[in-house]
Amino acid sequence: MNRRAFLGTVAGSLLAAPLAAEAQPVGRIRRVGVVSPFASAFGAGPSFEAFRQTLRELGYVEGRNVAFAYRWAEGRYDRLSGLTADLVRQRVDVLFASWSTPAALASKKATTTIPIVFAGVGDAVGVGLVQSLARPGGNVTGSTFITEETIGKQLELLKQVVPRIVHVGVVVNPANPVYGPILTASQAPARALGLQLIPVNVQSGEEFEGAVRAARDAHVEGLVVLRDLVVIANQERLLALAATNGLPVMYGMQEFVAAGGLMSYGPNLVEMYRRAAYLVDKILRGAKPADLPVEQATKFDLVINLKTAKAFGLTIPPSLLQRADQVIE
Repeated sequence: MNRRAFLGTVAGSLLAAPLAAEAQPVGRIRRVGVVSPFASAFGAGPSFEAFRQTLRELGYVEGRNVAFAYRWAEGRYDRLSGLTADLVRQRVDVLFASWSTPAALASKKATTTIPIVFAGVGDAVGVGLVQSLARPGGNVTGSTFITEETIGKQLELLKQVVPRIVHVGVVVNPANPVYGPILTASQAPARALGLQLIPVNVQSGEEFEGAVRAARDAHVEGLVVLRDLVVIANQERLLALAATNGLPVMYGMQEFVAAGGLMSYGPNLVEMYRRAAYLVDKILRGAKPADLPVEQATKFDLVINLKTAKAFGLTIPPSLLQRADQVIE
């Protein structure tokens, strides 16, 4: 375990300990409806176990005082509306929109009364989930990060590793409503770095090869890959295409770097899911979402794969290695 992760774990444990020591929730079994864009075989998201573990630390024991009702979109955003509506009919106590902006938006559309908590959403205000971070209003709260600021940092880091780069392809799923505003907002930081952004749109696994080929034809010299269901489901395919086409890639998910990608920068999802669990706990104890400020991500991880950098003939600046949260050799 690296030093930063160890300190984060210690801090999280110290924070959770007093809360877990409180009186455990009593009474009827509380039902938490979990809606996820992923397939049931995949799980509710990369960090969902952190959410469940934190609830256990807070005194919630499955089968005794809490139960989870899962609804899986099986990789199809168009199924989310029906799944959230079903959970509303089941009268769950809280809706948890796991990992996905589309899941959170579908949940908000399905009910104005059942409390909703989301995690891992980019720009919750910009996509219309809440009125403001400090005063979310309505029945929705959660944890978020400012996506355009994140992609600005990703572009800066990619430029440091590939100084010659000018044309950067941004891999997005146009079916995800968060990415239109993100691409618009990202133009300014890109221009400041002397970069030109070229959208690389993919909505299914079958589109990746053609999209990457078109990007190369457009003289793209590197990619930034944003978080999305389609991207995660096609991790191996994207990694192979990046290697075959000699494209250095900045990912939004460190799982890609562990599997052989060059580097990643993004919010720590484990921490965001833990914070979401605290919000669910407060709601189940009587708090109203409108009174619970939306929490912004405070921990962002930079992960670098030196073996991949060497394969691409790239030299990682020492200053970047020093600030990395994890270096894979």
